[in-house]
Amino acid sequence: MLLSGLLSWSQEQVLSAVKEESDSLNSVKHAENIILNETVLKSFFKKLSELETSKKGKINIVHIGDSHIQADLFTGKIREILQGEFGNGGLGFSFPYKLAKTNGNAFVQYSSNVDWTSYRNIYPLNGSSVGLSGIALSSKKDDFVLEINVRDSKYQFTKMKIFTPGNDDIFDVATASKTIMVEQKVPQKINHRIKKGEAIGTIAKKYGVTLEQIKKANSLKGNLIHAGKVLYIPSNLVETKAIARSEFIPLETVDKNLYREYTNSSALSKIYLLPNKKAENYNLNGLVFENDQAGILYHSIGVNGAKFSDYNKYTLFFNQVKGLKPDLVVISLGTNEAFDKMGTANYQEQMNFFIDEIKKDNPRATILITTPPPSLFQKKIPNSFSEGYADSIIEDAVAQQYAVWDVFHILGGINSVNENYDKGLVSRDYVHYSKSGYEYKGELFANALLEAFKNFKISHKN
Repeated sequence: MLLSGLLSWSQEQVLSAVKEESDSLNSVKHAENIILNETVLKSFFKKLSELETSKKGKINIVHIGDSHIQADLFTGKIREILQGEFGNGGLGFSFPYKLAKTNGNAFVQYSSNVDWTSYRNIYPLNGSSVGLSGIALSSKKDDFVLEINVRDSKYQFTKMKIFTPGNDDIFDVATASKTIMVEQKVPQKINHRIKKGEAIGTIAKKYGVTLEQIKKANSLKGNLIHAGKVLYIPSNLVETKAIARSEFIPLETVDKNLYREYTNSSALSKIYLLPNKKAENYNLNGLVFENDQAGILYHSIGVNGAKFSDYNKYTLFFNQVKGLKPDLVVISLGTNEAFDKMGTANYQEQMNFFIDEIKKDNPRATILITTPPPSLFQKKIPNSFSEGYADSIIEDAVAQQYAVWDVFHILGGINSVNENYDKGLVSRDYVHYSKSGYEYKGELFANALLEAFKNFKISHKN
């Protein structure tokens, strides 16, 4: 089939489904779970086919969005399914959301001995180095330890990439600490067990201290003491004592132009970031965890409350996306624009700018847009702005050369929210989805992508 014919067929098919939706204001009709304009994904599917056949190399999928993405429930299910089909190349992008006082996935646990300063891309520009994560994370303290624990064994890693503003060498890496013994002079500790008939004055005289010193050291109000009790005797004497101290062993990272990379010969589940003492400010834009196996790396990047315009403010974000070497970029934004009641033309303008910036540095990456899901204003009014965005995305797909997964109509369209709530898919705010709802969406997306890949293989048989 000719390319133009296939593109027209895909677009006509979904627009027909959308028109059915409008036949009845109260009807809930679900569009077919397919990828629209799927021929745009030809180059991506070719790489996927090579991976499937050779079992070599990695495919990088970068999924960018808002709160529907940040918790990694939706994208986590997609990652699980695709890695089950094509191999687990590693967890991919990760960020210390907990240190930024927000929510992230459960695969990696971050902890630190100091508080970190954070700044999200949804706020006005203030000079913060907001990059790949959409959240700036920084500290000026030079004594921090950032401990990273991979809690899911299937995501143990042999390679870690560190993204910082300007790719500055500001973090040391350590995989373990060694215990060293140091001799220190410490106050001599003397304890005296009171014998029957002993007086506090006699004890003070024995150790060469005053009665008042003993009383103060033991919080005694009077001179009455009891046999069998233990008194702490203050002393000006010192003694030498061996003190155990943990010391981290810094390891080498390699400059890879857009990030610094640490590689280990065996799989790790724990690693530490430490301050490079030559630096003064410590800014972290994100980490990537990989293993030495062929397969899929599914990078999930989301910021609660984010819109296209928020990402568009930061050149550093787009520069660092290049470091992920994306073969496919999936974009899921629009809910926050809809609740701001942004006009469809403005929304499309911001989206096209975002796509152009991605393509500028990643000309070989293909783009797949997911429409915003159905939601309600004030828990009762259907969000018609999301519907307008969905229709506009579909109409412009061929001209702008992106594929579309139309989750808005696949889930039932503008009147479907209450039905999906009753099914346990939608949360109580009628905007976000439940854990099972996000996982259901993830299954739908993965199945649609796999079906499109199947179509590609059928159409490209010799």
